Amino acid sequence: MTGETRSILVVEDDDALRDALLITLEAAGHRAAGAAGGPEALALLGRQEFQMVISDLRMSPMDGLELLAAIRARWAGLPVLLMTAFGDVDKAVAAMRGGACDFMPKPFEPKDLLAQIERYAVAPPGEGLVAEDSRTREILLLAARVARTDATVLLTGESGTGKEVFARYIHLQSPRARAPFVAINCAAIPENLLEATLFGHERGAFTGAQAAQAGKFEQAHGGTLLLDEISEMPLGLQAKLLRVLQEREVERVGGRRPLPVDIRVVATSNRDMAAEVARGRFREDLFYRLNVFPLRIPPLHERPGDLLPLARHFLAAQGARMGRHPRLTPAAEEKIAAHRWPGNVRELENAMQRALILAPGEVVEAGHLLLEGSLSAVPPAMPPASPGPAPGIPAGRDAFAAAAQAEAGPANMKDLERQHILETLARVGGSRKKAVEALGISERALRYKLKQYKEEGFLDQDA
Repeated sequence: MTGETRSILVVEDDDALRDALLITLEAAGHRAAGAAGGPEALALLGRQEFQMVISDLRMSPMDGLELLAAIRARWAGLPVLLMTAFGDVDKAVAAMRGGACDFMPKPFEPKDLLAQIERYAVAPPGEGLVAEDSRTREILLLAARVARTDATVLLTGESGTGKEVFARYIHLQSPRARAPFVAINCAAIPENLLEATLFGHERGAFTGAQAAQAGKFEQAHGGTLLLDEISEMPLGLQAKLLRVLQEREVERVGGRRPLPVDIRVVATSNRDMAAEVARGRFREDLFYRLNVFPLRIPPLHERPGDLLPLARHFLAAQGARMGRHPRLTPAAEEKIAAHRWPGNVRELENAMQRALILAPGEVVEAGHLLLEGSLSAVPPAMPPASPGPAPGIPAGRDAFAAAAQAEAGPANMKDLERQHILETLARVGGSRKKAVEALGISERALRYKLKQYKEEGFLDQDA
């Protein structure tokens, strides 16, 4: 029996051979369905999700090559393995050029077929996870395999590549899927609170600790703990984290007895962890404890096959919230494909939301895609930004919040806040000191916002 259960569609017009293949697959633990020809197979694919198609090459009225072309047109990422009779080498070569993952000459041993399934079948789908590019599918397959174990996983990659999405996928594909998935961003919590947040605290452990509180490790008991941006964790806490990972027990701040924890740890970082160790900013022993199963999530420009499927996914999701059914024009798709996407998936999602706001109808044109890192290129149909607060609207921080509510409602407050901040910064010549005075927010809040805008692709990295 194989390690993973796959959902396989077998297309074969020979009833006896089709039944034999279905029995072989089911005996190996797979879920298998059969179709007597291409039209029946396409109908099944339209109703049910499969992870692989195994089809005969010689069939009528639709042969294997025609079926392959139809599958490629509608389910581009679905692997198709073709079975060929002796003497069909030319057709097999044409099948490979047409996008078949491989071909098997008849007759073949059951073990050889099962090996091909293990090699090519796509990983189980994940909610909100688009994996059409071959590199993404390979990573997803590795993620699905490690999910069945309790191995610690270290996900690395640029900001916005979707590391947390992969972390949740690993949890949901694991035996711990029904237990909690607890995430903590090590960069977002002040250093003096991070220890108590992670490990919990007893009553009276510090000023304000009026009651005992379980930490994230205890909250994740039986499930998965995601340590997001682990490279930002202070060195002092790294030693305590190492002990928890080694002993599988946690001691609360102010506590005197260790508490056992049963967790699976997934960590993420947008830094080169080996370089962080070399610079003395991250403990080497902790790095090796976390780096049991490393997975690098490539930037979006390295997986171009995901670009348009992701764009359509985000556009459809945003459109559904607005009761719309938007679509991209060919020119818009070309513009998306040509952009480098320094902000990765996060930037793409924001670009789709902006485009939907700017598009007057259901068709998103290339001109609705603002990809230059600034909202200053809004088409003329949009009203120009007001040079200052309108009468009756408070100045400073509340100005853009009030304006957002007045002009677009809560759904677009984040976009209008960003536009107001960037325009104010440009108006004062890039001076952050003058910008915080004009905006009425703290310098730290502005610094955080600008860092976020850079990661999302709204602001140049050098700005």
